[in-house]
Amino acid sequence: MNTERRAPLDRKRVADTALKLLNEVGLDGLSLRAIAKELDVKAPALYWHFKDKQALLDEMATEMYRRMIAGTALDPEDTWQERLRKSNRGLRASLLDYRDGAKVFSGSRFTGIEHAGQMEDNLRLFTAAGFTLDRAARATMTTYLFTLGFVTEEQGVEPLPGERREGYDVQERARLMADYPLSAQAGAEIFEDFDQHFEEGLELVIAGIAARYRLG
Repeated sequence: MNTERRAPLDRKRVADTALKLLNEVGLDGLSLRAIAKELDVKAPALYWHFKDKQALLDEMATEMYRRMIAGTALDPEDTWQERLRKSNRGLRASLLDYRDGAKVFSGSRFTGIEHAGQMEDNLRLFTAAGFTLDRAARATMTTYLFTLGFVTEEQGVEPLPGERREGYDVQERARLMADYPLSAQAGAEIFEDFDQHFEEGLELVIAGIAARYRLG
């Protein structure tokens, strides 16, 4: 008789297993049944913790955020521009750790208030720099949405770093679009060098915020 005791089934264990499985099967292949099989339990056991797949995605997004901020400290000497750069670089790096990470994060609702401390600190920094509260919220949300959208498109091409989907050969694209030379040449600006393009795009957003709100 097997006397080995398994870890108790709780929300964190299910979310951890789901995130691990996500990298193997992607969001489309992630189901409560597949997670239950990985945990060696019956699927109905998961419904004690999550009423449906969206509830699980909410917990997965929250766990991703917990991992992202674990052990990180905000620098009180940051300018608002530096804070936006650091937080959005960190968000992108965290999303890229998971296949379809941006899709999981997008539209999910945090199941706790772990984000409140960092949010409060950011809003305090921004308002001290001259932003009104509504503009501070708009500035941080706009850069967040840029990062989320950028990574969603990036992972559409490269589901995981170094793994490129079929159909995104830039040279083949240029050949097919030879009659449209500017569009053909633009392929390298859209589907390659994601690190560089993210940094440039983020700087464009930050510069736009500064110009719109007349803040240096």
